[in-house]
Amino acid sequence: MFQSSFLLRNRHVQTLFASFFRKEKLEKVEHEEFWLEDGDFVEVVWHQQKPKDDRPIVILFHGLAGSIDSLYIIGMMNALEAKGYASVLMHFRGCGQKANLKPRAYHSGETGDAKAFIEHLHKNYPNNPLHAVGYSLGGNMLLKLLAEWGNEAPLHSAVAVSAPLQLDICAKTIQKGFARVYQNYLLTPLKETLLEKYKCFEMQKYLGIDEEEVKQLKTIEAFDDAYIAPIFGFDSAQ
Repeated sequence: MFQSSFLLRNRHVQTLFASFFRKEKLEKVEHEEFWLEDGDFVEVVWHQQKPKDDRPIVILFHGLAGSIDSLYIIGMMNALEAKGYASVLMHFRGCGQKANLKPRAYHSGETGDAKAFIEHLHKNYPNNPLHAVGYSLGGNMLLKLLAEWGNEAPLHSAVAVSAPLQLDICAKTIQKGFARVYQNYLLTPLKETLLEKYKCFEMQKYLGIDEEEVKQLKTIEAFDDAYIAPIFGFDSAQ
């Protein structure tokens, strides 16, 4: 069972501590694009380089608005390298450095991209045991994917870290008190990515709102209702 340090018992201190005091970086990474059946791609990043031996590979999935620059990803990749594991991060669509080719993004229940990437690794690295770690929203997605696979999962193990399993409760909680700081931190890049899509696609046609209305979205729940739900064919974020 997880037990925090005496100095880190407060949940907000735990959340913010690394941002101020954890100074890690990745010495070398290898970027590539993994192309998907719908003609779009996801950006994947290997720490150091792709393995040339049969050491285990750990596939990482970041949280909402995360990326290769997220401290928890950097820390895990360095820790895995020290233990002799290869590691690779799969960015969700819209979270990498390059603009995607489709108007859609990602959500915690959309498992298709991760499934395709893991199965690609399983095929191309048949002698390397595969493991997976999902953080926050990435943890939700990973757990759902495991349920879909059942006993056929091509993974030796999987871990979900801080997965918000009850999304409706989490969406409400992050709108209250100090948690609104986190909401603003996450919502800003989400809106920026969506606004970039307005330059490439007829997003107003898809969503029924213009760019100024996107800028006025104040909560992640409202963002999901305005963008994620309609682009994936849902009636609402619920």
